[in-house]
Amino acid sequence: MRQVELGRTGLRVSEVAFGGIPIQRLTDDEAVAVVRRCLDLGVTMLDTAHGYGSSEERIGRAIAGRRKGLVIATKSPAREAAPFREQMELSFRRLGVDHIDLFQFHNVSTAEDLEKVLAPGGPLDIAREAKAAGRIGHIGVTSHKLEMALQMVDSGLFETLMFPFNYISDEPARELIPLCRAKGVGFIAMKPMGGGLLEDATLSFKFLRQYEGVLPVVGIEQAAEIEEIVGIMEGDTAFTAAEEARLAEIIEFLGTRFCRRCDYCQPCPQGISISTVMTIKSFVRRMPPDRVFGEGMRATVARAETCIVCGECAARCPYGLPVPEMIAQNAQWYNEQMALHSA
Repeated sequence: MRQVELGRTGLRVSEVAFGGIPIQRLTDDEAVAVVRRCLDLGVTMLDTAHGYGSSEERIGRAIAGRRKGLVIATKSPAREAAPFREQMELSFRRLGVDHIDLFQFHNVSTAEDLEKVLAPGGPLDIAREAKAAGRIGHIGVTSHKLEMALQMVDSGLFETLMFPFNYISDEPARELIPLCRAKGVGFIAMKPMGGGLLEDATLSFKFLRQYEGVLPVVGIEQAAEIEEIVGIMEGDTAFTAAEEARLAEIIEFLGTRFCRRCDYCQPCPQGISISTVMTIKSFVRRMPPDRVFGEGMRATVARAETCIVCGECAARCPYGLPVPEMIAQNAQWYNEQMALHSA
């Protein structure tokens, strides 16, 4: 597989990175086999996180004896020094490595989050200490909020940014990706297939190949998925006329039914976690059943069912989504799926 430069890090990585969320749904042996198949096909960057359940440990098992030449990336959501240090050390143990190439602050999407990360003696200082000691190679950040992403890239504090980017959520192409290029920040595209909601891999990866230097990280659950993607990446870059027509058709339909998780719809007077409910199908398709049908998510959906259809969220949505309608539909869908799971 071709290699690409990851911003100013100096790292050269495969032009597709492995995302470690879906392997939580597999057995240990199945997960290890999937990761190793990715390595066999030339994938050299593996991305996971403290919050991805068994993912770090399973990747650790898979790379045992094959660490050389790989770029290992993980993340911590901690916003204070002590838990950040604890999670970082746990990541080293789970992965079975003494060096993590890219350590990222997970989902920094509010000014308050960023303030805590940057606080004197806080998580960023701990990460810098680890980098100075040679335990961490580079420091990055992930986000779902465009304004925060622009601010963090412009700050010069982070070497990589992971942000949603696909042919529906294409907003980064206009300002964020050019800013990353200007600042030498590696742009890692999360959700290249919309968290599983975009089903045609050919359209998704041909779209991303138009943007030089953009590194898609894709969640892989089955060997056949990465085999298909590698074939696409090694094939023609140009869209056929039929593919262009299909792309336009999907964009026209999903563009008015696709939540970008920007959270401009908040606050909700009923306390509903709107973006979570709006993207719940993605959670169900990627996360282990015991997590998505657990007490926390059930409570989130139950809260969604208290929607009073005040319309405030829809009025704030910059994409004109019918938010109350989608909340109701997704809550009903979730309850149906939960019933099937419990049967």
